[in-house]
Amino acid sequence: MDSASTCSASLAGRWNDDAVRAKVDAISRGPLAQAATQIDTKGHYPLDLMAQLGEAGALGVHLDRHGARFGLSIDAMRSASRACGATGFLMWAHDVCGMYMEQSQNSALDSSRLDAHAQGLTFGGTALSNPMKALSGIEPMMFRATPVSGGYRVNGTLPWVSHIRHGQYCGAIAVVLGDDGTATHEIMFMLDCDDRVELRHCPVFSGMEGTSTWGVKLIDYFVGEAQMIADPARPFIARIRPAFILLQVGMALGVTQGSIDSIIEVEPVLGHVNRFLHDRPDELLAELDEATTQVAQLALTPYDGSNDFLLNVLDVRARGAELALRAAQSSLLHQGARGYLMSAAPQRRIRESHFVAIVTPALKHLRWEMARLSTEVVPA
Repeated sequence: MDSASTCSASLAGRWNDDAVRAKVDAISRGPLAQAATQIDTKGHYPLDLMAQLGEAGALGVHLDRHGARFGLSIDAMRSASRACGATGFLMWAHDVCGMYMEQSQNSALDSSRLDAHAQGLTFGGTALSNPMKALSGIEPMMFRATPVSGGYRVNGTLPWVSHIRHGQYCGAIAVVLGDDGTATHEIMFMLDCDDRVELRHCPVFSGMEGTSTWGVKLIDYFVGEAQMIADPARPFIARIRPAFILLQVGMALGVTQGSIDSIIEVEPVLGHVNRFLHDRPDELLAELDEATTQVAQLALTPYDGSNDFLLNVLDVRARGAELALRAAQSSLLHQGARGYLMSAAPQRRIRESHFVAIVTPALKHLRWEMARLSTEVVPA
């Protein structure tokens, strides 16, 4: 029995569906809810809580070796995002990094290294914001690679990459340049944030400060076989893109649910006047339930390669972002002045919902892709 099989067998009982849900809910309602303000306003990077989530199974159940339970993974992300959107985003970044490692079929990445990652013993994120936009023709690729003996040397700068710091890692993509300077293809690789990598502080964001987001600069960074995820990268990205995007919906569902919680919280004292507002809790819950049902169905076949499947994923991701925006605004209006306090949950969720709508793929990017897939021509 190989190491992956041994690890999966040892975790099978501990990571059953009911146990994962119960443990994640306990973490989310307890220590994570208590830390949400510190994460949001003080920039606390909650690796301690991520480790607890990893031990509970929340960071590994989507992997093939643990049953490819994407629905359970999205449920776990929803539970965490209900308490803290930044932590939900960290879970997504961690989850897709694990997916890169496993789907790479590179034994240097998908054996004991992946086992540690899936259990929250080590941590890593994703540097695919720029590449996903670059591959869609929205902006140029920031990392550039040149072939050398045994691999590639990569140069370039990314303005922000989340869920990293020195000693951690992330999945990244670089365009390969030929001798004449023209692009030949792209590679995807594991970027280990060791002493060869310069991490630069980012400007202060309006939210999500607890996600350990850095600018990354590479100068002649060598990528060998042990770090290679895919060469060429485009077929790999095409295969994992639906799962990459679908997992993000967990953030939208959680932020929406948290906003509904805040509306319901003030019903006993403000319901008599709040009934005149739009986007009441029963309306939002009905839309949330509909989206949740659709996501659960899509999660059964996350690597479906059809255009129709990808269109459905893009659609539910876009609707999830829009629902989170409406629910967050509604929670602030329902709570009134108490929700306008900087320490109030609705105030935090306003910023979290904006992040759900702009994180790659942003709403405009989602609609761009949906138009392209529907007509094969992107409108001017």
